[in-house]
Amino acid sequence: MKSIKILLLSLFFGSLLTACHEDMDDVRREANTFEINDFIWRGMNNIYLYKADVPDLADDRFGSREELNEFLKSFGSPEELFYEGLLAPQDEFSFITDDYPALEKALDGVATTNGMEFGLVRISGGSNNVIGYVRYVLPNTSADENGIKRGDFFVSIDGEELTADNYARLLEPATYTIGLAEIVNGSITPTGREVTLVKEEYTSNPVFFAENLELEAGKVGYIMYNGFTGNFDGYLNNTFGMFKSEGITDLILDLRYNSGGSVESAVDLSSMITGQYNGEVFSTEQWNEDYQTYFEENDPERLINRFNNKIRTGELINSLNLNKVYVITTLRTASASELLINGLEPYIDVIQVGKSTTGKFQASVTLYDSPDFRRKGANLSHTYAIQPLIYKSLNAAGVTDYFDGLPPDVELAEDITNLGVIGDPGEPLLEAALNHLQGVPQQKRPSPDKPYSFVGESGMQDLLYQKMYDEKAPPRLKE
Repeated sequence: MKSIKILLLSLFFGSLLTACHEDMDDVRREANTFEINDFIWRGMNNIYLYKADVPDLADDRFGSREELNEFLKSFGSPEELFYEGLLAPQDEFSFITDDYPALEKALDGVATTNGMEFGLVRISGGSNNVIGYVRYVLPNTSADENGIKRGDFFVSIDGEELTADNYARLLEPATYTIGLAEIVNGSITPTGREVTLVKEEYTSNPVFFAENLELEAGKVGYIMYNGFTGNFDGYLNNTFGMFKSEGITDLILDLRYNSGGSVESAVDLSSMITGQYNGEVFSTEQWNEDYQTYFEENDPERLINRFNNKIRTGELINSLNLNKVYVITTLRTASASELLINGLEPYIDVIQVGKSTTGKFQASVTLYDSPDFRRKGANLSHTYAIQPLIYKSLNAAGVTDYFDGLPPDVELAEDITNLGVIGDPGEPLLEAALNHLQGVPQQKRPSPDKPYSFVGESGMQDLLYQKMYDEKAPPRLKE
């Protein structure tokens, strides 16, 4: 087996990132709640995908500016107006932030982490206790330096047992100590080992692991890709360049922990997998009535995302020209990951291995308090921004609204008691993909001794958790 083994070297590559944002150290007066509420209403009234479903966003809702002002003053905070006054019932993904510099860092793949990426589960049967299990560890982080590895379990934080009621509070501090445990024959037993982990600002390369597996059936490329982060599109493209130079005949794309990100990166990755459909429709966009009409009459191409041959830097895409791809998914697989799967379906065979995805097909955009809602010229008296849903995506066959997620062709749940090693051909989900590829019947695996129910995971509090975003700010249509 010839391995490329592209492991994440984020501390090094972070220094190479070119994205920068305006300095927020300017002296400014504080905006009052009414001013911020006014910006929020104007933004949502302009561009919100579900505007028609929110009566208080209708253009004729208020008979005068005074009536609108009284409405805005009735909310005690921007968050109250946004979440309780202006969101449609079906919207689970739009959000507001009072710290858009932090949001901008998140868009660049920068977060504060100790490097332990984990899931949290509860044993069925009435227990309130929660078990944490490690999915993977980011290199050059506190967890990495302290020997934490995939498959480790922890049951306490700073000496306090994890429960469904306290886990969020216990995992919030910048420094905490985990109490490790093991599961043997369904019994959970603390090992007595404790490890102190420290969070630091860290830039994550979403290309976590990649390798070339040489099988009798041919050379199979495997890549675990954990987020559609635009700053690393060049690194992703170089990875596909290595796959191309190695002459791979098949590809397994592991999106099991990928909760989404940039629409443009999803289109580019799809073009790396294929290449033979340059210029063809990858997906189309459906906006609210105002914007849909405007684009159809003035800029119909804006509603179309096409397969292409260049990434955002202008670098030519390394395309594999494949007619089939294997994609590993779980319930954690969301938004831009689902866009990629759905967008490829009309063109090539997409063999999905694992579990159904989240069911997120809408994209959002960052709106700032400026005349055109863009970053330049943003009001310096506050750092609020909103990230509303602005359109839903349809593939070339018109498929959208997959509220229940995208179902797998080969169904297999990830077993926390037998996670395996990422990239190892014996890792259960990768093995299932390889078996299907080689025509080997799927072996029925024994169920865990005790069923576990999902409680939470690392990253749930992140601003961009399960979000798909468009980086092309649309024009403002009205005052």
